Order: sequence, then structure tokens, then C-alpha cells
Amino acid sequence: QVQLVESGGGLVQAGGSLRLSCAASGFFFRLYFIGWTRQAPGKEPELVAGISVAGGSTSYADCVKGRFTISRNDAENTLYLQKNSLKDADTAVYYCYADRPPATSWGQGTQVTVSS
Repeated sequence: QVQLVESGGGLVQAGGSLRLSCAASGFFFRLYFIGWTRQAPGKEPELVAGISVAGGSTSYADCVKGRFTISRNDAENTLYLQKNSLKDADTAVYYCYADRPPATSWGQGTQVTVSS
């Protein structure tokens, strides 16, 4: 059974940092493109960051470039998102996903709230 379980969310002050983790199981994690999306209240889902197989390349939404860093540990089947210089606009539920054609697998999400 494929599972993606996020952790590390919480309440943080603007300017602070958080590291999200996503523990994967039930599939060959290292073979797939994986990433993070987020959804703020009343807004459409937004792609935040993605990382290719073996971490060869990364991509970021313009609004998080220079502040967020995505990484993966294939030995531990874990995806990370280091978030620095957090802003109110980063408040959202963050989801990890694995692009496993023809389907995409999703975690249940972790809430991040940034207070000013």
C-alpha cells in the first residue's frame, strides 16, 4: 500500500523556519519524481517544489525561490522541504506527492501557519 506521511508543520512567526518531512512507503521511492504542493484557504492548489530522481534537478515556484529548499534521502525514503524566511503568504496545508504514472500519490497534508 502506497503511503506518504507528512510531518513538521506547525505555527511559526514570520521570518522563522520550518522543515517538513514526508515519509514514503509501499513503492520504489527512489525511482520517481516527487515534490510538494500547498493549498491556502480559499485558494487553488499551488506547486511549491519538485525534485527529480536521485536529486539531479530541482524546481521551485517563483514565490519560494531562494527561501525553500527541497531535498530527498532515498536511503530513508524521505522527502524534505526546508523553509526559511517564512511569510504570512506561506500559510497553507502542505502536501507531498509522488509522480507515479499513470497516477499521482498524495499525502494527507500538514498545516503550516505563519503569524506576523
